[in-house]
Amino acid sequence: MDARWQPVVQTTVDHLRIRVYKSRDAMGAAAAAEVVNKMKEVQARKGRVRMVFAAAPSQNELLMHLCRAEGVDWSCVEVFHMDEYIGLPEDSPQRFSYYLQEHLFRHVHPGQVQLIRPDGDPERECTRYAQLLSEAPIDIVCLGIGENGHIAFNDPGVADFNDPAVVKSVCLDEKCRQQQVNDGCFPDLASVPQTALTLTVPALMSADHLIGVVPGPTKREAVRRALTGPVSEDCPASILRRHQDGVLYLDTVAYGVSEYAGD
Repeated sequence: MDARWQPVVQTTVDHLRIRVYKSRDAMGAAAAAEVVNKMKEVQARKGRVRMVFAAAPSQNELLMHLCRAEGVDWSCVEVFHMDEYIGLPEDSPQRFSYYLQEHLFRHVHPGQVQLIRPDGDPERECTRYAQLLSEAPIDIVCLGIGENGHIAFNDPGVADFNDPAVVKSVCLDEKCRQQQVNDGCFPDLASVPQTALTLTVPALMSADHLIGVVPGPTKREAVRRALTGPVSEDCPASILRRHQDGVLYLDTVAYGVSEYAGD
């Protein structure tokens, strides 16, 4: 790997491996290399790969480097996304399906693209999408962490570490909705939908491999709570520490290097 992509901090919290980089680009490049390695391993073993992607500006660098990666047979890849707003027009650029189409799918052309379709009956869509996800094990999940500590749209107060559902409809808390404004996705809080469909925590945790990408100063407190606090639904991302093959890629700003003893 390019020397520029070497981590400045490597550590482990419970089972979760932590890799910290000087820049967002280095973080994204290193995370993409990890994803590609896992994809090739799974393809060699199973002949196909089933993946779930997060859709947010925090994932820009990861997806950019994935699009540039060589040696991946995307025709053998089935892709899903982990959440979607309810109530946005089908062609809205704020839709997560639109983001992933623009940043990944139209560049690499996966063999199968399974999009959440929240229009119409959301509960029926939960059932339909859960059936697709449950047809075979999920191999890789690429995710982020929200400013409130959520994973997908499992906000504090909604997240259930023992949720029996695979996909569910949720009401988004105000901090989660404000993050969408902070990210530049919506002009103001009133424009952000109040409800969404999301994969549940157990659905995300069921994947064989978890790869998280979390840059930026607005994520620092959530990262701190996830890594140093109790494993609790009050900070849903803390559950990542219990996954048997999870790695979290951060930049120094999100990690707050000087705040951690010994770093």
